[in-house]
Amino acid sequence: METATVAPANQKRRINTLRVVMAMMLPLIVLTRPGLPLPEIVIELIESTGILLVIGGVLGRFWSILYIGSRKNTMVMQDGPYSMCRHPLYLFSVLSVLGFGFMLGSVLLTFLMTGLIFYVLHDIAGKEERFLRSEFGPAYEAYAARVPRILPRFGQFQTPQAVAFDVTTLRRNFFDALVFLSLIPLGELMEYFKDLQAWPTFPLY
Repeated sequence: METATVAPANQKRRINTLRVVMAMMLPLIVLTRPGLPLPEIVIELIESTGILLVIGGVLGRFWSILYIGSRKNTMVMQDGPYSMCRHPLYLFSVLSVLGFGFMLGSVLLTFLMTGLIFYVLHDIAGKEERFLRSEFGPAYEAYAARVPRILPRFGQFQTPQAVAFDVTTLRRNFFDALVFLSLIPLGELMEYFKDLQAWPTFPLY
């Protein structure tokens, strides 16, 4: 009896799913303003933290790509960011969305947006792992038993002294980085137009 073949996850479907989630959040992003009565200096601190988180998420994605590169679905990568969690690209994507939420200044919007993205990516990661478990068997099972899916375990970090990276894959993921970096000017534009009262908004804590 032949074993059923498990196909790799459809990456185009993953991207489209994330686009749909962000499109669903767009009305709240556009039509709400921060509702917490915080001092200006605290607001600026939260916004600056958000910008740093977005940048950190982008850099983290590049860091992850340096390790996985063209090796995706061909081996069980267990070094660098992959020694702390099984899907660091998703971890750093969530981090960027969290930063964007901080820039928008609403606790509820940040929690909702980050939680939705985390849920979607966690579900997608599970689907991807069906292929990885089928492809690599006990090797991936042992890795999954030791390393968490998305939330990192920093104490497990390990890396070789030298890592070879694939330039083509890095260049291709540069455009993904631009999407996340665009969250910074988008957040700033939202704040600018809302301050001008360019359209009606309602407070959201």
